[in-house]
Amino acid sequence: MNRINKLFATKSEKILSIYFCAGHPTLEGTAETIKTLEKKGVDMIEVGIPFSDPMADGPVIQDAATKALRNGMSLKKLFSQLEGIRSDVNMPLILMGYLNPIMQFGFEAFCKRCTEVGIDGVIIPDLPFKDYLEEYKPVADKYDIRIIMLITPETSDERIRFIDEHTDGFIYMVSSAATTGAQKEFGDQKQAYFSRINSMNLKHPRMIGFGISNKQTLEAAQANAAGAIIGSKFVNLIEETQDAAKAMDALLDALKK
Repeated sequence: MNRINKLFATKSEKILSIYFCAGHPTLEGTAETIKTLEKKGVDMIEVGIPFSDPMADGPVIQDAATKALRNGMSLKKLFSQLEGIRSDVNMPLILMGYLNPIMQFGFEAFCKRCTEVGIDGVIIPDLPFKDYLEEYKPVADKYDIRIIMLITPETSDERIRFIDEHTDGFIYMVSSAATTGAQKEFGDQKQAYFSRINSMNLKHPRMIGFGISNKQTLEAAQANAAGAIIGSKFVNLIEETQDAAKAMDALLDALKK
């Protein structure tokens, strides 16, 4: 069983997923960050593939991607860093990146390398759903790679049900239509969005991401989905501390306030 499916089959609530950008803050820190986060109790990790034009990302993750590229990170380099990671790490690992560098690598070659190093799923924010169904899903299925789709407050009920029907793993529920970045609270509009999705009784579990940085936003995410995805807050902390363990300790502390 794919490790993403296995996680949601064994844990239905308060799942914690952490995003960080490969090659940030240091070029060679990817594998050690992953190992550290698992030891700290994280359930799932999204490893960002740095790209020069990350349109869905806010300034914190854009800055991390820029620094990672300057450090020399590439998709080929990332795969080499992930060689052997499965001898130390059991949790689901997801790559999150934009279509351009993945297409330059070659999509089937990309999926093959994902399988070889132990990647369970990918998130490609700029992949059109029609192209996913017709061209990408058959290849990903061949290699047992889950392509995780995003929904936003603007996504229609019809589209959400279509995504629920034609994807596997989980649905990434973006808390707002804006770019990534920490928020202090989720207002009435976001709560209404969460309630709307809850009432749809979708078959796949959901994870809420974008804007989770404190106790209030974490608890709101946990109350309305299987768990939370935290990116910008952790990326900020690892930039400040230059140490994954210290950054995770500081994040866990912030989530209590």
